[in-house]
Amino acid sequence: MQLLRDFVAFVQRMSSDLVRSVKECLTLISKCSCLKQNSSKARQLYKPILQPHERVTAEEFLQHIETGFEMSPLGKDSLEALRTLAFSENPGLQQSAALYYLHMSQHMNIPLPVEHLESFYALLRSADLEVQQMSSLSLVNILLEGNIDKELVVQMGLLEPVLDLLESEDPTVQCNSCACTMILAVSESNREAICAARGVTPLLSLANSYDPRVQQNAVGAILNLTQSEKIQQVLCKEGALPVLALLLESPDSEVQYYSCAALSNMAANAQHHEAMLRPGNRFLLRTLISLLSSSVGKVSSQACVCLRNLATSDIQAEMIAEDVLPKLCSLLVSGNEDVRHASIALLWILSQHPHHQDTLACAELLQSLGMLLSLHKTDPVIVAHAACIIKNLSLSKTTERIIESTCVEGLLQTMLSTDTEEDSLHYVTSCLAELAKQEGAMLHMVQWIDEPLTKCLVRLAGQLKHTETSFQAASIIQHVIGHEKMVLLLKHHIGEIQAYLKNFLVHQEIRFQQLGIATFCRLQADPEFAFAFRKSQMAKLLEQVRQQTEETQELLRAANYHEDS
Repeated sequence: MQLLRDFVAFVQRMSSDLVRSVKECLTLISKCSCLKQNSSKARQLYKPILQPHERVTAEEFLQHIETGFEMSPLGKDSLEALRTLAFSENPGLQQSAALYYLHMSQHMNIPLPVEHLESFYALLRSADLEVQQMSSLSLVNILLEGNIDKELVVQMGLLEPVLDLLESEDPTVQCNSCACTMILAVSESNREAICAARGVTPLLSLANSYDPRVQQNAVGAILNLTQSEKIQQVLCKEGALPVLALLLESPDSEVQYYSCAALSNMAANAQHHEAMLRPGNRFLLRTLISLLSSSVGKVSSQACVCLRNLATSDIQAEMIAEDVLPKLCSLLVSGNEDVRHASIALLWILSQHPHHQDTLACAELLQSLGMLLSLHKTDPVIVAHAACIIKNLSLSKTTERIIESTCVEGLLQTMLSTDTEEDSLHYVTSCLAELAKQEGAMLHMVQWIDEPLTKCLVRLAGQLKHTETSFQAASIIQHVIGHEKMVLLLKHHIGEIQAYLKNFLVHQEIRFQQLGIATFCRLQADPEFAFAFRKSQMAKLLEQVRQQTEETQELLRAANYHEDS
């Protein structure tokens, strides 16, 4: 009997432990996010009864619609009727309100009064699928047309039901809620609200959707979120980088563009480079380079932007090893302006590294740059970047290749077409001044300089507003003076030359004074210039400079003497 009692007690104790363990397990399971009870999945336990006041409201509302909106479409009377229908427990009445808002959003481009957001909240929270579909779509339309303030939508509490609808099983609802989120995420405060409401995770999940509409809008929303550096950190922690990298291979060009643009935003922040370019895994780099060959302009353009943001000194060698140069050369001659701008900006980054300059200075690239300068001489982005690239390449042992191309002629011609106010003119004159220091390039330059270019150089040297452009133009003149052709051309502008030389001699910067003296000495060898200088009292200015220099030398000697003592 005792053994039997012990056995019963043992079974009871084991059963109690088992029941407790099952309860604990079920409690943990119930807390899992995948079992979260959603308003979209709620089950009604009874058939809602149509209340008398709801029936009257619906009938009156229908009469107003039939009489052609004698009342204001979104006025006070409409608001009261729509609110009654929206907050009803009857799906049919909610559908009527949702359908009305959908019609309004598609056919009447008028601002939505703030008071109607309460009705939208009720409709988005509806358990009826059709109501969810129509109300979410009408909200998308209203947001797209700018008929409601986006930040006000979030402040009025509509963000929560919109994000809840991301977890719907219906693709249409998913698509619309993603679109709403994408549009709302255009402001910084809204982006922070979406992140705080844990909207990042469901968006990343829907970015892998098999429905192309859902995928596009989800990735578009992620793109807008990446405009915030703070949210970039959250996206990285949530595993966004591998998701976006894989989406680059999507057959949908919109998805490719959105994901590439999102990665570009993240690549602009150097702290993400290590995660994006992990050693031994260059999937992202190779995929971006392959996208340079995309037939869709905005995709290849965005791939260039992303590569440019990633182009640290360590990764540049790998880019060139992956045969990026031929692809970029083909993009330079694209008919798409954005593609041309993005590709030449990437080439400029690559040209800054001395180890790559010899590889970049190939005939194909230089000819492409020369052609670009010829065809787009008024495009400041093309002109500035081309000039910087040619200057960088001229610093290596590739001057002969530059001379053989059409780059020098292209740079000279852009000076005639570029406004003095343009920053690009500074880069052009700086590049030509660097080339003029090298004998071969300078001789080639002289062959192309004619009267209009001479007049342009003298005018740029004499203008006072942009001092750096003035200095570089004067430097070009000083280097080409040794040729008889140039002296003959410059004789037509003796007065203007004297004027800018006087400005240089009294300039506060020593380099301007030195350039002015060097130019004066070379021009004085010509009798006409020498005679003009004597008449213009240039000698007095030179004497003043000499006295200032001697005084400076005396002070320096005194300072050195005291230091030695």
